[in-house]
Amino acid sequence: MNVPAGELEAVGEDARAVIREAKEAGVYVFGGGIDESAPPVLVAADGSVAEGGYPWAPPLNGGFTVLELPSREEAIAWAARIAKACRCDQELRVFGFDPES
Repeated sequence: MNVPAGELEAVGEDARAVIREAKEAGVYVFGGGIDESAPPVLVAADGSVAEGGYPWAPPLNGGFTVLELPSREEAIAWAARIAKACRCDQELRVFGFDPES
């Protein structure tokens, strides 16, 4: 996010307002940010731990919002609302349903 000086508080208020709207609409599942004070680790199948994330992956920053929506079109509409509030592009991903979850 590249927020102009003096707008960070307004961005936070606008972003929280969109999340409140998602909760009121009954589509909000969860959200949160990456805790950048805890560095990533890779955990192997044998339980060994290596410092750092995947070497090929760019660093992650920002947060995630998970919404349960009936269509891709509605997901795009909500992503647009979040992008407007945050004043930055939003990457939209779709979770595959796991019947065991």
